[in-house]
Amino acid sequence: MAARRISSLVSRTLPLVSRGGKQTYVGRGIYRYSTAAAHEDPIKPPVSVQYDKLLINGQFVDAASGKTFPTLDPRTGEVIAHVAEGDAEDINRAVAAARKAFDEGPWPKMTAYERQRILLRFADLVEKHNDDIAALETWDSGKLYEQCAQIEVPMFVRLFRYYAGWADKIHGLTIPADGALHVQTLHEPIGVAGQIIPWNFPLVMFAWKVGPALACGNTIVLKTAEQTPLSALLVSKLLHEAGLPDGVLNVVPGFGPTAGAALCSHMDVDKIAFTGSTETGKVVLELAAKSNLKPVTLELGGKSPFIVCEDADIDQAVELAHFSLFFNQGQCCCAGSRTYVHEKVYDEFVEKAKARALKRAVGDPFRAGMEQGPQIDSEQFEKILKYIRWGRESGATVEAGGDRFGSKGYYIQPTVFSNVKDDMRIATDEIFGPVQTILKYKELDEVIRRANNTRYGLAAGVFTHNLDTANTLMRALRAGTVWINCFDTFDATIPFGGYKMSGIGREKGEYSLKNYLQVKAVVTPLKNPAWL
Repeated sequence: MAARRISSLVSRTLPLVSRGGKQTYVGRGIYRYSTAAAHEDPIKPPVSVQYDKLLINGQFVDAASGKTFPTLDPRTGEVIAHVAEGDAEDINRAVAAARKAFDEGPWPKMTAYERQRILLRFADLVEKHNDDIAALETWDSGKLYEQCAQIEVPMFVRLFRYYAGWADKIHGLTIPADGALHVQTLHEPIGVAGQIIPWNFPLVMFAWKVGPALACGNTIVLKTAEQTPLSALLVSKLLHEAGLPDGVLNVVPGFGPTAGAALCSHMDVDKIAFTGSTETGKVVLELAAKSNLKPVTLELGGKSPFIVCEDADIDQAVELAHFSLFFNQGQCCCAGSRTYVHEKVYDEFVEKAKARALKRAVGDPFRAGMEQGPQIDSEQFEKILKYIRWGRESGATVEAGGDRFGSKGYYIQPTVFSNVKDDMRIATDEIFGPVQTILKYKELDEVIRRANNTRYGLAAGVFTHNLDTANTLMRALRAGTVWINCFDTFDATIPFGGYKMSGIGREKGEYSLKNYLQVKAVVTPLKNPAWL
């Protein structure tokens, strides 16, 4: 399967949108959607909530405390469902189930081929329920339904089929050593994996974490984000329908300071994987170290540069830079949130970036043709508006947007700042919202230095037709991923992770398997060997 570009939402996977009951082709370039739909009543989601409890040892159960918490519809702020709120006691129950399933249960002792078959059956079930899963994800997170149904759920399926393919191909080596010795390595599952996923890509992060852990033979305790617990509970039910033994995957919705902290500190958890903010990542690492020194992989924040060179086709560069920032309401760790534009094309770029933002379709994510839905919740909504105020106060120019959109829900106008300086907070901090900052540069060495002058190093984008320039930048930029004339091009096989304070380790591809394996060396003396 070819690499799935999330950016294909812009130009390839959504060729038809409904306009006045008619189907209209949407080509490449600047789109001219109406935003009137944002002020209409929200569309009723075509799905209901079936699972709102903890999943422990194969059963949906209430929290030990009996507590629940509301998960909200970002379009309105109204309650979708009350979900069982896990805390330390529930983490203990989940870890005990996972430990028993690992030490005594069939999963790590099952043949790799049978584990593969279960994961493949699961992928088939998810594919069968594609539309319901996508609708639930949109309802709970505010993502575009078309994005979920046509990109994210199929990507989820692709990831699990990819990891299913790895299950029976994990093996060690036979190593030549000095002397009469037989030396081999065994790649063994690490044990009970604690996993914490974020709210901006709940399904995709579920696959990035759960897929490799299960393929390697581990058991799991997964904590969902409190904002978006629903899709993980639904797909976990399907995974059990596919034949996953009880206790292998346990799902505990809850909050970071309670359930998350208990998971990271637990003495019977063998490994932690976390995706979220850099600040929380530091806490995760500290708790893991203070407990049983369990290994940790972290996929954290970013402030990715998007560099537009002087030879760029401006119309194409504007469209790609726009997508790299505004995709998923700007709630993307690798968003191209520092747009560096060469001084020779800066003014033209700013004018066209402004025009593109003003034409961005904002509204109900269930409505066909929308490009931007609401932010996840009121906290994120207020945070983004605060950064917009700071941008104004620091002297940057608001070219477009700069305020909330409509009067209901957590919608924010697509916002573009020009005349941005590197030391402004809108250029240094991860805003995680639809706020594009455009900075001017003159020389290649200068933009390399400025692009690298950040505590982050998750991703970078380069837009140029000059091969020498591309080669220079791809090697000079201190980032885990460098996209050349593309952005957000993801595939199950492509590793993803960060330099510096953007994380530790890699997700996806063969590299991700190392996060869930121990390497054991076995040495045996040879008597009268026929050969060495």
